[in-house]
Amino acid sequence: MEDTKDTAYLFHGSNQPIQNPEIIVRGYYKDFGYGFYCTNLEKQARRWALTRQNEHVVSVYSYTTDTNLNVLSFPSMSDEWLDFVVACRRGVPHDYDIVEGPMADDQIWDYVEDFASGKISREAFWALAKFRIPTHQIAFCTDKALQSLKYERSYAL
Repeated sequence: MEDTKDTAYLFHGSNQPIQNPEIIVRGYYKDFGYGFYCTNLEKQARRWALTRQNEHVVSVYSYTTDTNLNVLSFPSMSDEWLDFVVACRRGVPHDYDIVEGPMADDQIWDYVEDFASGKISREAFWALAKFRIPTHQIAFCTDKALQSLKYERSYAL
């Protein structure tokens, strides 16, 4: 079987150029657990950068898919996505090298919290989440996964 590889560009918003991405295991749990987070939506990376103090920088990477990595992909918000995000935000570990899918931004996360604590039903969560703007994130959760990223450049906002 042939190992096919595709290349795409991904973006990361921060307060400095990130030439050598690392998985930082500290702080609060994120949607897909600890990892180095990027997006294929440059506008979203710009928004991430603008939330940082002092400098606002977008780093650009070429990403080559590696079929040998254990990848979990959520094409859209789904019950499986919701359950996975709740588990990750609660600190439940997983064995994926890369996880990709929609982002639970602050507004969506409030709905996720309400669902997880039993304040709203699954149906109510989907009614509230339905009209949010499209988001995308890809979390590189292992050092092996980070090898599929190549730093290209950065620019300041």
